[in-house]
Amino acid sequence: MARNISSKCKLCRRTGEKLFLKGDRCASPKCAIVRKPYAPGAHGNSGSKRGLSEYGKQLMQKQKIRRMYGISERQFRRHLDDAKKGQGVVGDNLIAILEMRLDNVIYRLGIADSRYQARQIVGHGHLQVNGKNLDIASASLRVGDTVSVKDIKKEKNYFKDTQAILKKKGGTPGWLDFDAGKMEGKILSKPTRDEVGVSIDIQGVIDFYSR
Repeated sequence: MARNISSKCKLCRRTGEKLFLKGDRCASPKCAIVRKPYAPGAHGNSGSKRGLSEYGKQLMQKQKIRRMYGISERQFRRHLDDAKKGQGVVGDNLIAILEMRLDNVIYRLGIADSRYQARQIVGHGHLQVNGKNLDIASASLRVGDTVSVKDIKKEKNYFKDTQAILKKKGGTPGWLDFDAGKMEGKILSKPTRDEVGVSIDIQGVIDFYSR
């Protein structure tokens, strides 16, 4: 996948809301949305705002999701195709597919501060899924799968510090179960739209690709 090496804070400013791309910084006064609550660029703070067309609104929602999960256009289209093949509501299926990517699960469990960091942890081979090594960040997980940090990797300072924080912090989403002592999480159910944490017009995105 082509990497987006542009400023992550500019992606949030372009979207107009926090996408939590930089972990703890997003919750601090240093957050770009707090300091510069307008779009980046020479005319971002000009004060003149034009209303978006219906197409523009749908495009903005699609770009918001892509930026939030850090996926390419090609990946997003593939996930949407998979969602259409599944049973039930397409929008709900798409949200579940995006949320149950390995990199996102690691982020939701709290092992990583952001999805970008989660992707790095996965790529460096620190994790196991159902007891087997897996270093593909886009891997799709299922209900009942377990994700854990390799025993040999738990001795690294990063995981020791993270483990200590998670033992006190908690707050895992309801569709996940996490044992901080073992540094192991389990998928209990499919996530819903309400558990994403960011408002998304998923139907608008589906309509965008239906043109």
